[in-house]
Amino acid sequence: MQVDKNNYKFEEYSYLERWGSYYYQIKEALKSAPKNILEIGAGDGVFGDHIKRNTSISYKSLDVAPDLNPDVVGDILSLPFPDDSFDVIVAYEVLEHIPYENFEKALSEVARVSKKHAVISLPHFGPPIKFSIKIPFLPEIKIALKLPYPKKHVFNGQHYWEIGKKGYSPRKIKKVLEKHFEVIKDYVPFENQYHHFYILEKKS
Repeated sequence: MQVDKNNYKFEEYSYLERWGSYYYQIKEALKSAPKNILEIGAGDGVFGDHIKRNTSISYKSLDVAPDLNPDVVGDILSLPFPDDSFDVIVAYEVLEHIPYENFEKALSEVARVSKKHAVISLPHFGPPIKFSIKIPFLPEIKIALKLPYPKKHVFNGQHYWEIGKKGYSPRKIKKVLEKHFEVIKDYVPFENQYHHFYILEKKS
């Protein structure tokens, strides 16, 4: 168990940009109108609470940490579900918590259990440059760029790797994803330049 439950305290975990990510987590998960969702990584429960309270979607959470009170205690490397069990599987800021050599195995399990779609986000290291211009009566203009800065990653007790660090280029990560899914869309939200979202469709 890498992440202590105390890590999810509001004052330590829920910085403003993370709330921007919550918006995209929910928006992307709901796009395909799923009947059921599996969330891998219970986290602080914000995503799951919204789904359970505000939709009729059947929701389950899975985590290796029993003290986070997931619906199912289990490992992403061996998901305890039959093939094609869930319309959408989401894993937000989860896969970097396992060694990179297990990344593809985890993706193969997500693809196996998903009926069709998956949405994941991963940390994307790199200094951002952001511009936002708002003129009255016109739409706001937002521009964001990430500056390449491939420093070596050092395990910090939680993340084994991050996109943008040395040896983990965005292109490399996308190629691994494409072995198991069609990458329908990927982007870094303007509001949180540290989270890289991937909208995935299971290959036939």
